[in-house]
Amino acid sequence: MLHPDEIRIESSRLSIKPFSESDADATFPCITLSLTRLMSWEPPPDRESFDLVWQAWLPAIAEGTDFVFAVRQRDSGGFLGLAGLHHVKSPSAELGIWIREDRHREGIGREAVSLVATWASRELGIDRFTYPVAEENYPSRRIAESLGGVVAERRLIPKYKYVIYQIPSQLKLDDRRKP
Repeated sequence: MLHPDEIRIESSRLSIKPFSESDADATFPCITLSLTRLMSWEPPPDRESFDLVWQAWLPAIAEGTDFVFAVRQRDSGGFLGLAGLHHVKSPSAELGIWIREDRHREGIGREAVSLVATWASRELGIDRFTYPVAEENYPSRRIAESLGGVVAERRLIPKYKYVIYQIPSQLKLDDRRKP
């Protein structure tokens, strides 16, 4: 099993690593009501509440059962958002993403989800993913569809209607043949 400190997922512009205490200061101010209006959770009311949330992530990250990744610019280290890979031990792990609002429409979310899904397919052997998203969140739905996702289910929660995409492994056929 990989130790969280050994996990680094990178592209030419992004650096993605498991969330750590050092990410909390940059993360909290970016969690706004408008950002979370199409997410299943609400922003924490204060920093102390957020600290309880992220501190609960760390044991699951260390155990390799759930990952919350900090997404940063590779060159400057600037904080961009969080990517999630949840329920890793289930038949289909769940992907999630949010990007700070002032960086929307730059393709960061799609790139981050693709990188995490490819890493999880290769390193953890995950064959398929779920991707729950609010029905009205079209930019996030396009992320799932760009990765080959298809709507497998529709549900209703008090906050909104949502769809659950099934996304296949992100390994290319060539990658699957390698030992």
